[in-house]
Amino acid sequence: MAGAAVLALAAGSGPAAGAADPWRPRPGSLYISDLPRTESWRAAPIARGWGDAQECLAAWPGERPEVNVWHRDFTTAETAFAQQKVVVFATEAEAIAFAETTRRGYAACADAPRPPGVTATGYDHGVVDVEEGATLWGMRTVDAGAQERPCFNYLWGVGRDGDTVTLVLWSSYWGEPPVAAWKNTLRTAVNKLY
Repeated sequence: MAGAAVLALAAGSGPAAGAADPWRPRPGSLYISDLPRTESWRAAPIARGWGDAQECLAAWPGERPEVNVWHRDFTTAETAFAQQKVVVFATEAEAIAFAETTRRGYAACADAPRPPGVTATGYDHGVVDVEEGATLWGMRTVDAGAQERPCFNYLWGVGRDGDTVTLVLWSSYWGEPPVAAWKNTLRTAVNKLY
């Protein structure tokens, strides 16, 4: 789903890394039934790579791995988009560093430059007690000049279990963000990794 805060990033989708990064078994992922039931969701197949777009994170770590990365897109008929990303790192230290950098990036999203007439408000929705920890951030953007869909809401969850990080993302231009329900989805996503 396109929005004022969406920045396209290149997506790796195949085993293009060297022999130092062998493919690992894919961790567990979310099902449709794990998402908030406030929407009627459809799911694409799980695919390798980061996916086509990320909200806000223009400054992701430059050396993102392209091996042992998977994503799955979830959509509704019209209003909402969600995605889970899962990445397995070679070491737990790399996973810790990536998760922290990503959390800081989401926390700074609302302060990023915007086009004229677009404002953004960020929200720290707190910690989810699961495995090595998870956090949920949010943002609301308002485009004063838009005739249709002037507001977008985003939720960004970051969770880690050992050497594996999952990102659980939601965005919609309709209604309030399902914060409590999305915390449950984030908890489920981390628990299902292993």
